[in-house]
Amino acid sequence: MAGETVITVVGNLTADPELRYTQNGLPVANFTIASTPRNFDRAANEWKDGEALFLRASVWREFAEHVAGSLTKGMRVMAQGRLRQRSYQDREGNQRTAIELEVDEIGPSLRYATAQVTRAASNGGGGGGGGQSRPAQQQQVSEEPWSTPGSSTSADAWSTPGSFGDDTPF
Repeated sequence: MAGETVITVVGNLTADPELRYTQNGLPVANFTIASTPRNFDRAANEWKDGEALFLRASVWREFAEHVAGSLTKGMRVMAQGRLRQRSYQDREGNQRTAIELEVDEIGPSLRYATAQVTRAASNGGGGGGGGQSRPAQQQQVSEEPWSTPGSSTSADAWSTPGSFGDDTPF
């Protein structure tokens, strides 16, 4: 959408994502990403940490359940989303403004770690929630993690070299 501020943040989770449900049963996960720049100080011949950015983030619906079931405190993540500004009144009656990240995509950084990805079973709700929440279910996928469920990997253009000739199959 025009005028939205889209950013990508790389940092570490400061705590496990907190999964809650709205009064309508809609899942939402909230968490904080700490991103600290590191610069090399040539004079001291060492790396120095800059000032950390602590950015509150949220995800909704089935996505929230996936995040809460997959990510934990301390994990280095990459998150992309839209900055949202909201105003509220604190307990003392002061007007406050908060800037938060509404996450569109998030995943573990593989710079210093490895990950095993499994496809989550769809609840058939089309992502709309439908007023009822179900816990995220994971299924072990016997095919490649990125293949279409129920498809045979032998039909995959990339699984058998030369099986589709020299032409791109799509």
